[in-house]
Order: sequence, then C-alpha cells, then structure tokens
Amino acid sequence: MLFRDDAILPDPPAGAIPVLHNREYRVESYYLAADRLLIQGALRDQKPPGQYIPGDPDPLTIHHMTVGIEVSLPDLVIEDVRTEFPTHPQPTCTAIIDHYDSLVGLSISRGFTHRVRELFGGPRGCSHTTALLQAMAPIAMQSLKGMAAAQAEAEGRPHPMVDPTRDDSWKRLVNTCHVWAEGGERITQAKEGGAAAQTMVVLRRREQLDQV
Repeated sequence: MLFRDDAILPDPPAGAIPVLHNREYRVESYYLAADRLLIQGALRDQKPPGQYIPGDPDPLTIHHMTVGIEVSLPDLVIEDVRTEFPTHPQPTCTAIIDHYDSLVGLSISRGFTHRVRELFGGPRGCSHTTALLQAMAPIAMQSLKGMAAAQAEAEGRPHPMVDPTRDDSWKRLVNTCHVWAEGGERITQAKEGGAAAQTMVVLRRREQLDQV
C-alpha cells in the first residue's frame, strides 16, 4: 500500500440529510530529476444520484479540472504548465485554459497564492482551477525532503534523514504558521539542534520501528 485510502471526513450528525455535494482534491508530486519536480492536481465536484436528474442511478460529475506544473529546484520557479478540463458545465469553460500558461516563470514560494488571485481571480480565471492551484502550491515545499531522499537513493548515498541533527528544513518554515513563529518554542528548539524540527508523527513512528 503506497498511501492510505480510508475516509478522513468525520461522520455526519444524526438526522443529517444524505450527502448533497462531494468535492475532492487530489494532489501528488513526482521526482523528475535532481532539479525538477512535477506536481499534479485534480479537482472533482459530484452530485449524488437523482439530485439533478430524477431517476438517474449514478452520481453526476459537474466539474473535473486537472493541472500539472513542473517546478525547477532550488528556485521553485514554474517551468511548464498543463491544464485540462475533462468535465465542465458550460461550453465556454475551456476558453480560459490557455490563460493558465501565465503561471510559467512564477515562483511557487511565498507570495504565490496572492499572485494567483491577481492573475486568475474572479472573471480572470476558472474559480475551481484557481482553488486547485492554491491547494497545490504547498506541496512543492512538502516534497523537498522526498526529493532529497530520492536523489540520495539515485546516487547511492545514505538516506538524508539518517542523521536528523543535520536537517535544516525548519528554516523554510519560519513564520508560516503559529507553531513556527519567529522566536517561538519550535524555532528556538530547531536553532539549538536540527533534531527538534522533526514532527511528532516521525518521532513516534521511529519509536514504533525501534529507530530511536
């Protein structure tokens, strides 16, 4: 099993009307080369059977948009974009697809979400595709450790997390959320020793695997 696929939503409250709408985001990243990362994202909106067409036994997909972006490393600049609308509600929806080529040349680091809103917000884009892009952007940062591990494996070097005290990825997290606020507990710990930057889930899993 590569990833878990069990449900992550809480159960609905007792007496709630059955699901009215389902929106799914899925984002995955791929190692292409030591200096190139591919991020692919998809958004799908579905209506339950019979909601739009009485008697229809199957769910109805209303929106299905996909975006693939290739990002260069270490500068995190978008080098290529592929946008597709496999399912769309209006004939003219696809007229905006080529506009998303404007992403080429943008950095996906801090400030990207604001720039996306400027370029594609409101009538300048597809609201669903723009929302998808905002969900995709953080995956670039989330993929950097995976890129380092893949590169080490390709070159026959030890896994980069074998010595966690050398992990300085916390430097990219400063002021990204309240946990990583400048001067906060976690940043202070990380500055004193890189091992403090490891997440609780990694530390707990190391304990389970007797790798502490």
